[in-house]
Amino acid sequence: MRRRLPPLRALQAFEAGARHLSFSRAAEELSVTQTAISHQVRNLEQWFGVRLFVRKGREIALTDTGSRLEVEVALALDRIHE
Repeated sequence: MRRRLPPLRALQAFEAGARHLSFSRAAEELSVTQTAISHQVRNLEQWFGVRLFVRKGREIALTDTGSRLEVEVALALDRIHE
């Protein structure tokens, strides 16, 4: 059976945004625009069907679901890196 997985770029964008709590800093780290990070995160939110961040103007915060996902995604990306 084929696994249905979220896009890797979206997971990377989410993890960087979650770690920095800033789409701008995530964009700098991944050498893309802030808009690209925002789009990737929005796509991931649509893919999972849940909000991962609370957006308040220029500030962002993780939702409870986003916090749990961040831990798992960070571990998975670390494993892939190793």
